[in-house]
Amino acid sequence: MADILCLGEPMLEYNQQPTTPDGRSLYLEGHGGDASNAAIAAARSGAKVGMLAHLGDDRPGQSFRDLWAAEGVDAGRVRTDPDAPTGIYFVSHGPQGHDFTFYRRGSAASRMAPRDVPEPAIRQARFLHLSGISLGISDSACDAAFHAIAVARQAGVNVSLDTNLRLRLWPLARAAACIHAAVAMADIAFPSFDDAKALTGLDQPQAIADFYLRLCPLVLLKLGAEGVLVATRDGRQHIPGFVVQAVDATGAGDTFAGSLLARLAAGDAVTDAARYANAAAALSTLGYGAVAPIPREAAVRDLLSR
Repeated sequence: MADILCLGEPMLEYNQQPTTPDGRSLYLEGHGGDASNAAIAAARSGAKVGMLAHLGDDRPGQSFRDLWAAEGVDAGRVRTDPDAPTGIYFVSHGPQGHDFTFYRRGSAASRMAPRDVPEPAIRQARFLHLSGISLGISDSACDAAFHAIAVARQAGVNVSLDTNLRLRLWPLARAAACIHAAVAMADIAFPSFDDAKALTGLDQPQAIADFYLRLCPLVLLKLGAEGVLVATRDGRQHIPGFVVQAVDATGAGDTFAGSLLARLAAGDAVTDAARYANAAAALSTLGYGAVAPIPREAAVRDLLSR
C-alpha cells in the first residue's frame, strides 16, 4: 500500500546544456512530468509512492518504467497505450529563466479517462497528489482527475493539488475555473506565487493566502527563493528559503510538493515538513534536469543542519 499516489503525465525531457564553444546547443535526456517528479522526490525522502499514469508503447515509456523501478516507485497501476506516444518536452535557458517547448498532443496520458482510475488503490492510500496539468491536458484526463479526487474524498484520503498553471494547455478563464474547483475539493494546495497572480488577479502573498484558504484548509504558497508561506485558517508562518547557486529550477516546485508530502506521511508537523521541502527544492536547482538533481534525504538533512 502506497503512502502517496501521484496522478499525472510523465514526459521525457531534453534539457539544454551550456552552449558549446562553437555556439551549438546540446540537450541532456532525462525524465519529467510534474506528478512523476513529485513521486520521485517523495520516494527519495523515504515515502512509499505509487504512480497513476498512462505511457506509450515506446522507448520513452519503457525508460519511465525503468526509472520508477530503480527509484522504488510502484508502477503496477501504470497502463501502456499501444496507440499513443509518451509525451516529450524541451527546456531552454535564458536571461528570463527556463522556457519549455512541449510535444504532448494526443499523448497516452491525455487519453486517460474516468474508467481508467484504479479506485481500490486510491482508497488504500494516505495522499493523492495531482496538479493543474493533470486537469489541462485533455477533457478526458480532467474528468479522470476529478473522479480520482472524488474517490479519495469519499474514502477519507488526503488530496493535494499543485496549481502548475500552463497557459499553453488552455485559456486562463477555463484553467482558473477547473483548478479552483479542484482546490476546493483538496486538503492541501500548492499554488506558486506566479501561478496564483495569474489565477486570482492578486499580487500580495497574504491576499493570495486569503483567497485559497476560502477553498482549502492548508495552503503552501511557494515563493521561489523566498521560501514558502504556510497558511491555515488558524495562522500563518513564512518559512525562508535557502540561498544556493541555482542553475536550473526545472522541477523545483514538484520536489517541494513531493518532499513535503513524504514528511507529512512520516508524521512531521507541517512547518517542519515545509522547512525540509524548502531545502530539498533548493538542492534540486543545483543541477540540470527535473529528476537527476532531486536530493535524497541525507543531503537534505545535511543542508538543514548547516
